[in-house]
Amino acid sequence: MKLKFLCCSILLCSYSVAAADWQPLLDKNLSQWDTYLSYKHKESYDGSVPKDEHGNPIAPIGLNTGNEVHKVFTVQEENSEPVLRVSGEIYGAVTSKKSYKNYHLKLQFRWGEKKWPPRLNKLKDSGILYHATGEHGQEYFRSWMLSQEFQIMEGHNGDYWQQATSAIDIRAYQPEFIMNAVADETQPFIKVGKGEELQGFVLRKENHEKPAGQWNTLELIAFEGQSLHIVNGHVVMVLRNSRYVTPEGKIEPLIEGKIQLQSEAAELFYKGILIKPLEQMPAEYSKLFL
Repeated sequence: MKLKFLCCSILLCSYSVAAADWQPLLDKNLSQWDTYLSYKHKESYDGSVPKDEHGNPIAPIGLNTGNEVHKVFTVQEENSEPVLRVSGEIYGAVTSKKSYKNYHLKLQFRWGEKKWPPRLNKLKDSGILYHATGEHGQEYFRSWMLSQEFQIMEGHNGDYWQQATSAIDIRAYQPEFIMNAVADETQPFIKVGKGEELQGFVLRKENHEKPAGQWNTLELIAFEGQSLHIVNGHVVMVLRNSRYVTPEGKIEPLIEGKIQLQSEAAELFYKGILIKPLEQMPAEYSKLFL
């Protein structure tokens, strides 16, 4: 009886340690995140600095200001759990206050009902930006940091987008003519992003999004420049050699940084945002990089 009790105690202790590895990132006060708001972009947006009716440049709303008025990022409670609502009405992001390297990020999201210009007639859109570094507003929409993107988009969860001058290698089918590159772990790595022939975008392997209104689980595993995009338990993209190009044209590793959750003209909700450090790429995924 004592031996049985001892074994149970050891198992319980081991479970507690394992559970403690996951660190929650979301609370009712968004205490682990900064907010950044840029612009309400119009349908005619062309990548240039927005201007007022007199032709004068408009400054972005900025860092940790304006959200109390615009309420783009708010936390509500559902079933005794904090849930982050992102209205999408103004472009921007919540940005982790800490930088992270070698980690497993896990979260749940579901879409809301609202959309805003310039996406009224387009798919709902957002994303997880990882290894985010430098100033906000470095890319086309003048809203986010230099980073790699795990796309969150209707039918496109797990796509890759470069942000600013980032680049990476992805196992994918080589594109032809107007076709997109399509991720697949059976294919060789192709180079994507700044300084490469293939710019900007690779399509996820398969669509594993749940029906509208249901919660989806997304996982990002990042280790020493390698990363995995996982949607509802399915690996949809294998990436390695994360890097960026400096203004001087030098190639530098991009393997750590902050995490951003985008506001991009569509309403969505997040919950269960967890992260844990990694000392190695999990064994079940290591073969994908060989």
